[in-house]
Amino acid sequence: MSDSAHRVETTSRLAQWRIDSLASFTFRESDPFTIGNWNWRLSVEKSRTLIIRLYSEVSKVTRENPPIASFIIKVIWPSGDRKCLVHPEVTEKLLKSNDDFVWAIDVPLTGKFIIDVEFLDLKTASPDGKDSSIWKEGLTRRQSSDSALSLLSRMLSESIRTDIVLNASNGSLSAHGAVLASRSPVFSSMFRDSLKRKGMCTIDVSEMSVEACEALLNYVYGNTRKEEFLPHRLSLLDAADKYDISDLKEAIEESLVEDIDTRNVLERLQSATLYQLPKLKSCCMLYLVKFGRIFDIGDDLKVFLKCADREVVSEIFDHVLGAWKGF
Repeated sequence: MSDSAHRVETTSRLAQWRIDSLASFTFRESDPFTIGNWNWRLSVEKSRTLIIRLYSEVSKVTRENPPIASFIIKVIWPSGDRKCLVHPEVTEKLLKSNDDFVWAIDVPLTGKFIIDVEFLDLKTASPDGKDSSIWKEGLTRRQSSDSALSLLSRMLSESIRTDIVLNASNGSLSAHGAVLASRSPVFSSMFRDSLKRKGMCTIDVSEMSVEACEALLNYVYGNTRKEEFLPHRLSLLDAADKYDISDLKEAIEESLVEDIDTRNVLERLQSATLYQLPKLKSCCMLYLVKFGRIFDIGDDLKVFLKCADREVVSEIFDHVLGAWKGF
């Protein structure tokens, strides 16, 4: 049996195990694969029924912080009319051993099939009962952990000696020109002359809401808040591109990669093309084609193909043709 028979393909939240064939009265275990903070395994056992297990590997991390998982698991027959058998959504399931999730399937399986797991959320179990999602914390702290930035954040929140007013579509905010100039070469150029003069300088950012503008300023000042950052990522991406804030652009790309799903994948593919985000683009293509989600968004895809950039449409078809030559 080749090594590929045990390999699981993954994205940030998806895992697929492709099985060419499975003889009766056979047990097979996948190689470990990483999703979130844990290493996982799938196993299949074929006797009178097919039994599928999903579990985290035994380790110090699992013992001290066992995962609480919400996920959708399905079995897909890729040939012909692509049949699919879906287990009811699993919500906040504590997975400490290989018996915590067991799916017994009575439908006879022959030929090639795929075990597909989409993790909707992963939480860390804690003794005090305050379970927290690993995907809703610290998405952007990597850029905002310096103590000096915390002092700048206080200067912003208390409007200490601000000299810039940003007029958004539904309100205005004050800021410090020197701080913005230090983070953006575009702002630096805009402020080169105006900062020499006394008084407030006004900047038009009417393409942004005041909420998105506040999220931008908080990021720049080192006080990123996930409840602000997540809902305004696309607006922030446009601002990061317009004002050449490269670290913000990178942080947004990393964040957008982490929660791709069928509701947003086409929009993110379009954004990845528009703003030249190669990692996001690659992950969207992988999600759509290799992981087969293109079959789940038929109506949305038809609309997308009519208005999308020709280069993007061509790439989608190239990936589809490449996938058909494989599995």
